[in-house]
This record gives sequence, structure tokens and C-alpha cells, in this order.
Amino acid sequence: MLKVGLTGGLACGKTFVGQALAELGCHLIQADEIGHEVLAPNGEAYAGVVREFGRGILREDGSIDRKRLGAEVFGKPDRLETLNRLVHPHVFRREQELMEGYAKTDPHGIAIVEAAILIETGRYKSYDRLILVECDEKQQMDRALKRDHADRPEVLARLSRQLPQPEKRKFADFTIDTSGDKKDTLRRVREVYDELRRIEG
Repeated sequence: MLKVGLTGGLACGKTFVGQALAELGCHLIQADEIGHEVLAPNGEAYAGVVREFGRGILREDGSIDRKRLGAEVFGKPDRLETLNRLVHPHVFRREQELMEGYAKTDPHGIAIVEAAILIETGRYKSYDRLILVECDEKQQMDRALKRDHADRPEVLARLSRQLPQPEKRKFADFTIDTSGDKKDTLRRVREVYDELRRIEG
């Protein structure tokens, strides 16, 4: 089983690339999706996060409002670190369990873990190869504003917690630029997939 990290800056197109790789036959594990699951009312991180940040982060149905939770850590590195400490271990454990399951059923397959801050946390070292998704900085900002319905200071604050794209390239085995046409992106995804297949084969 070839273990591949898929990372990139905010709104660069990681999910699009990850889904394209999945359609080609890779096993896709999405860290953000797992993060949602562990924060659900029956999730492993739920009780600890509510205890730490208070019931003000909850909706009427008892679920965590991620916007309210985000406001609790916005511009507060120490509170963000506390949140990460409560959530990340559960996400990492689920990722590992999924990886082990795929390795048993498809030992010569390719498992892709899509996560935003693999380089910043040092977790990129856990993978056999690392793919970096990037795009033009103006596009990145425009996409983030549109997709997340956020304001510019919020997007800039999120970007400030991520390494600049040129720094990230130093760690990447492959880069996929999503600035152009989707067909161009998919062509590059296919090239990277074929190379990963050769490595695994």
C-alpha cells in the first residue's frame, strides 16, 4: 500500500484533486470530513470540546456550530492549539484505522490522505509521497471568500497559519496547479496517478 499525502493552501482545490484521484482508483481519506465526524454529538472529541469551550458553541439541537467554535479560536493561537489537541488525535487514529483496512483489502493500492496542514504539523513525514495542490494567490483568495462566505480578514488570518506556497513546494514530490481549466488539472492528476502507479508497481 502506497501512502500519499495530499495537501495545499486554503481553497486551492484539494478536494477536487482528491476526488479525481479516487475516481482513478485511489482510496481517499479526507481529514476534514473525519474532523466533522469526531465533533458530532456522538463523536470522540465532542464532550471534551464542549467542556473546554462551553455550551455557547452549540446549536439548539446540541450539535457544535463550527462557525461559533471558529470564533472562539479566531486570532487566538493558544486556544486553537487547545482545540487541535482535543480533536487531532481522534482524527489521526481514524485515518490510521482506515489506512490499515485498505492495506488489508488492497495491499497494492494507493491511499490518499487529504489534509490542509500536513507540512505545518510535520505529518507529511508519515507518507511515502506528498502531492501539493496550488493555485494563483488571487484565485485562492477569491475562491475562499466565495466558498466559505468569509470576510477578507478571516481568510487572511487562516492563510497566515499556513506556510506560503513556495515554501510548501520544497516538501512536495508532485505539484498540481489548479489555476487553469479543469481539463488541464485532470490531465495533470492523471500524470501524477500514473507515476504513483509506477512507484507502487
